[in-house]
Amino acid sequence: MTPEFVVNFAKDALSLTILVAMPMLGLGLLVGLTVSVFQATTSIQEMTLTFVPKILAVLFGLLYFAPWMLDKLVTFTESVFQNIPLYIR
Repeated sequence: MTPEFVVNFAKDALSLTILVAMPMLGLGLLVGLTVSVFQATTSIQEMTLTFVPKILAVLFGLLYFAPWMLDKLVTFTESVFQNIPLYIR
C-alpha cells in the first residue's frame, strides 16, 4: 500500500459520506431556513417550532432517499471487498 493509495481511498470514502449525507442536510437546511423566515415575519420565537419540522423533514428524506443511499454504500463496500487482493500487494 502506497501513501497515494491510502489518501485516494480516504478521499473516496469521505466523498461518498458527504454524497450520502447531503440530501438530509439539504432538507434540514431548507426547512430550517423556511421556519426561520416564518418566525422572523410573525415574531414567534418558539424553540420547538424550529426543531420538530427539521426532524420530520430529515426523517421523511431518509425514508425517501434510503434505497439510493443503500445502493451507493453497498456498491462502495462491494468494490472494497472485491479489491482486497489488490490492496494487500
